[in-house]
Parts: sequence; C-alpha cells; structure tokens
Amino acid sequence: MNIVEGGPSVLYIDRHLIHEVTSPQAFAGLKERGIKVGRPEKTVATPDHNIPTMEQHLPIHDELSRYQVNKLKENCEANGVQMYGLTHPYNGIVHVIGPELGLTRPGMTIVCGDSHTSTHGAFGSIAFGIGTSEVEMVLATQCLMQSRPKTMRINVDGELHKGVTSKDIILYIIAQISTGGATGYFVEFAGSAIRSLSMEARMTICNMSIEMGARGGMIAPDEITFEYVKDREFAPKGQDWEKAVAEWRQLPSDADAVFDKELHFKAEDIEPMITYGTNPGMGIGISANIPKVEDIDKSSQNSFKKSLQYMGYNQDEPMIGKKVDYVFVGSCTNGRIEDLRSFAAFVKGKKKADNITAWIVPGSKQVEKQAIEEGLRDILEEAGFFLRQPGCSACLAMNDDKIPEGQYAVSTSNRNFEGRQGPGARTLLASPLTAAATALSGVITDPRTML
Repeated sequence: MNIVEGGPSVLYIDRHLIHEVTSPQAFAGLKERGIKVGRPEKTVATPDHNIPTMEQHLPIHDELSRYQVNKLKENCEANGVQMYGLTHPYNGIVHVIGPELGLTRPGMTIVCGDSHTSTHGAFGSIAFGIGTSEVEMVLATQCLMQSRPKTMRINVDGELHKGVTSKDIILYIIAQISTGGATGYFVEFAGSAIRSLSMEARMTICNMSIEMGARGGMIAPDEITFEYVKDREFAPKGQDWEKAVAEWRQLPSDADAVFDKELHFKAEDIEPMITYGTNPGMGIGISANIPKVEDIDKSSQNSFKKSLQYMGYNQDEPMIGKKVDYVFVGSCTNGRIEDLRSFAAFVKGKKKADNITAWIVPGSKQVEKQAIEEGLRDILEEAGFFLRQPGCSACLAMNDDKIPEGQYAVSTSNRNFEGRQGPGARTLLASPLTAAATALSGVITDPRTML
C-alpha cells in the first residue's frame, strides 16, 4: 500500500471477486484496450444475481440474464479466471462462497463490484464494494486508488436476549444512527456481544454496515475466526497455516487505539427488529409502534410520510399482526447454513400458514448440500416449505423471484427500497427467526412468543 498524505493511496488487492452483473463492461474495457487480466489467479467468478433458483439445469429463460451469465463464462475462459458456474459444486452468492471456500482470510484486501462486499470484513479483512470502472482497474493492474476513510468503532456489550440475533443487532444500530450515520467511515464492530457471535452471525453484521453509509465494516479476528477458516478448501495448510495464524493474531486494533468516532450500545436494549418503511434505517423493535411524524426529524418528515404511503401503513400503529404475503429467507445477509438451521429448528413440527408463499433459498451449492445432508430439507418439507436452489433470489428484482406489486414480504435480505424486490413490492427486513414466526402465523409475529 502506497500512502500519500492528504491524497489517494494505491491499494494492492489480494482477492477480487466478480459476478455477472458488474463485470461485462469491465472485461469489454480491457478488450478495447487490447489487454488481459493482469493476475487472473487473484480473481474468482460466480454467477449469482441473475440466476434462477428453480430448474437450474435448464437454459436461463430471461434473455438479458442468460446473456450476462454466458458473457461471464466467455470472459473468464478468455482470461484464465476461475469461474464456478451454475452446475459447479462451489457455485453460489459471491459473498457466501468466498468465506466457505477459505478464499476470504484475515488481513486481506478484498473487493467486488457489489456493495455488500463488506461482508468479508467479518474476518478482519479490508473489504468493500467498487464500481465497474474500478473492477476494470483491478482486473488490469490488481491495484486500486482509494482515499483513506475516517475510522469508527461501534461497541455492543452485554448479553443478547433470547430470540435476538445478529440481524437484529445491525438493524438496531442502523435505526439508531440512520442510513447516513457512518458515511465517510470504515467501521470496526467490537464489544462482548460481538465477540460472542459465530462467524456467520458476524458476516451478517458486516454485510449490512454498508446500509448505514459506511465504506465497510470489520471485526477483529480471534479463535472463532481461525476455527472457521481452518481446513477449508483454499485455506493455508500445515506449516503455512501456523504461520498465517501467527500473522493474523497481530491484526486486532491496539488496546489504546483511537478512532475518529466511537459509539456504545447495550445488547440488553435490543429486541427482535423489523422495518416499516423504505430504507433499512426505518426499523423498530417488533413490539413497538411505528413512530409519529412529530417524532421524526423535520428534514425527514416528508420522506417518512411518503414511505408510509408506499407501504400502506399509518403512524403510531403496531407492526405485530400486520398482513404478510411472502417470506424470503436467503441472500448474502442470511443465506448461510446457520440461518437455515435456525429457521428449520423454529418451524420443526409446525405448519406454514396457508396465506404465506415462502422462498427458502440457500446461499450456495455447499449450503444446499449441507441442508440436505443434515435433514433440514426434510424438516422444511414436513412443515410445508420448499428448499429452492442457490442464488441471490428475491433480494433484488434481477431474476425470476420477484414479489408482486402491492404484496408484503418479510425478508431476511439487506434492503427494503421501493421496488427492490419487484415493482411495487413492499419489503419488511427481519431476522430468520422473525421470518419463521411470521411464516407460521401468517402475520407479523414476535418470535419470542413462539420459542
């Protein structure tokens, strides 16, 4: 890394992840300039955004999606880039396969043409999303120009209540500081509540750090991190592993480190969260009422009213008991095996409500395989659910899994913008447990009442 005081720095990129949406233009730029990928072994590709989650053995129906996936394959073959296609056992959402394959490791610089690259910061790596022109730059040079962000540490201390998950932690933080509260910062999450989390839960936290405006989020690596990475497909082995761990132990911030901004939250203050509006910051504890307009900052009152109008909600009314049409469990936020395990455990021996259409989507082929081997698919089917095939699915309206106009979806994904899950769709962000409780009851339900 070359640091220029007051100016941009040149970062060497250890791992470049690409998918079918933001890479075609970058590869086209290289072709126009008559150059190929500089260090193809540093780049890994997987189609995920546009792929169907049913009948993946058949040609992709949507013409644009089919073109983009085929173009990714063509570009990777022409440039010697490893791609895990639809039929490959390593295929999946880019931010799921990186960690599960051991491609994501502490201390790395990791980029991808996708904002939720911040997920990988859970390993103590510097991970952030980049634009298409920057994708081209990394493909060509393996380097990137970046201005140094400010630093923020967010501490969450104490013990979480039963039924409260990492998804609730991050939705709570965003609701407290707003979707712009970390703009210009790179955030480190710390505190006893964060340290107690599994790696998959930590990934959920870092995944959504971008939703509060941060450039990225990270969590210091520890024994939980090392145990997760150990023995994965591309993790260091033997003496290389011991050497790597020794280096990784040096990465955590010094005890006397000073941040540009520091925030503190109590784990005991957090309950299961749900959003009521059209950005991830419009969230409340599930037992609370939607805020009154006079309780909203004056500069945001017009957008608040517009959001409620879009959602079909009124101020000062409860969320519990509200109508729901769809439940979506999946995405790079909550599509890992731990998420499917918690959902399956919750619904085991019960039955899905008749009015709910549920999409349960594993984040990768490996997650799908594990869910089948562990009997999770059988549990889901007995409860009236169906396990789909891997992909980004209903997180965003770029494939066949779209929420119909005007319908309500409790979603474990990361964004609830207008039309995010389909034109006119209404999205409520929540944890897998809240999604499970809602899928069983047919209306928004506090999972604590069913545990």
